[in-house]
Amino acid sequence: MKDKRILFVSSEVVPYLPETELSSTAFNVAKNAHSKGVQTRIFMPRFGVINERRHQLHEVIRLSGMNLVVNDMDMPLIIKVASIPKERMQVYFIDNEEYFKRKAVFTDEDDNLFSDNDERAIFFAKGVIETVKKLNWAPDIIHVHGWMASLLPLYLKEFYKEEPLFTESKIITSLYDNSFEGILNENLEDKVQFDMPNEEKTTTLKTPNFTNILKSAIENSDAVIHGSETISEELTAFIEEKKVPSLEYQSENLKESYLNFYADLIEAN
Repeated sequence: MKDKRILFVSSEVVPYLPETELSSTAFNVAKNAHSKGVQTRIFMPRFGVINERRHQLHEVIRLSGMNLVVNDMDMPLIIKVASIPKERMQVYFIDNEEYFKRKAVFTDEDDNLFSDNDERAIFFAKGVIETVKKLNWAPDIIHVHGWMASLLPLYLKEFYKEEPLFTESKIITSLYDNSFEGILNENLEDKVQFDMPNEEKTTTLKTPNFTNILKSAIENSDAVIHGSETISEELTAFIEEKKVPSLEYQSENLKESYLNFYADLIEAN
């Protein structure tokens, strides 16, 4: 795997957000790959709860400045970068004042999902891809963590399917037991269809709940990883139905198991 390129895209990464199974796993597998000579890039949203001064985030002017269209609205993209102390690993933050300035992550003070989480997910997916295009950095593996990142596989396989930079990229989605109650904005499918009018590709998002958002990621991924010990039976059955290669939950030797899984997927190319 030395000198291979892995793009890690996660809604949460320590030390920028609190330690959870998702944020810790996303960081640890990237750190391990980096230590083995793999070229890594990490992308996450620049949520307003992230302390920019403490973590030394700074804007990258040459990458910022473009507008992304979300539901027929031009939304400015700001890219910020920080380095994880001692690891020499760069983390790129997708930012937009309208979507990410608020001092919260996914829910308001009453623990209700933000009504624009759907658009934040679209903006994040497109922002990652457009930034990687500007970097001209073709990844061998794209590893997705967290439901807010879960529209990325669909956008790569459909909206950006003619983009030569990602022709050889393999997409892996990790599944975690971090469900949310209710649904995202019920117009999510329509907003995605603004970018890709092929209704067959967006049917899974008709009811945009946690399970269906992950189903969309699964059916547009080349492989999946069980990031939590417990995954819903519905998602497990869907993986089997779609015959997507999967790595079961790893309670031990997690880091090496992931690296071997990456290597096998690349070799199967």
